[in-house]
Amino acid sequence: PFTVPTVKRRRRKASLSDSEIMTILLYFHFGSFRNFKHYYLFFIRGTLKLYFPNAVSYNRFVELESRVFFPLMFFLNLRAFGRCNDRGEIIAFVLTGANVSDKDPAVFDVLAKRLYGKLFADKGYISQKLFDSLFEEGIQLVTGLRVNMKNKLMPFYDKMMLRKRYIIETINDLLKNTAQIVHSRHRSVSNFIINIISALGAYCFFDNKPKALTGYVIEDTKQLSLF
Repeated sequence: PFTVPTVKRRRRKASLSDSEIMTILLYFHFGSFRNFKHYYLFFIRGTLKLYFPNAVSYNRFVELESRVFFPLMFFLNLRAFGRCNDRGEIIAFVLTGANVSDKDPAVFDVLAKRLYGKLFADKGYISQKLFDSLFEEGIQLVTGLRVNMKNKLMPFYDKMMLRKRYIIETINDLLKNTAQIVHSRHRSVSNFIINIISALGAYCFFDNKPKALTGYVIEDTKQLSLF
């Protein structure tokens, strides 16, 4: 009888570890790439082939992204709130719907979590109710004064820190123009969330974070380093 010859087939599937997937997603936000598919095919599987020898096809990588995906919320009409320290490090962020107020208690439940001392914010956060709520938690909310508000004495340190508004603007600029956190061509919720998480994660490795107090230096532990 005729028998079909057996053909040896490679059964082990090439795969990437979770750390490799996250590294690829983060590194995309460091360069001048605008197309992730082009970045993956020509940079990851080409230039960095030695660093990612088990790199899978692009279609397979898109499927593997779900392993490092943290579902947050829908991507239409969305706002982002963030909290940073005097070293320009993002230590908390919240994604909400576009109709959520700046002074929403649910937002500050996250932003003010495990926080004490002084919290500096712009004039949009002026609210006696919010001030009292945070003060009960050991947090002093410091904001500027509107034109129609009565002037009051303020410590020089608080007044100086309120003038450091450029820190927030610089962080926003780095996230938008360098980390490419603003992207309007997402085709799914997961891609949208992954892009935000990757951009925020990549920002943590940036060396040019803005600082409020240049004369006050904390020893750099080098805890975060990409390569």
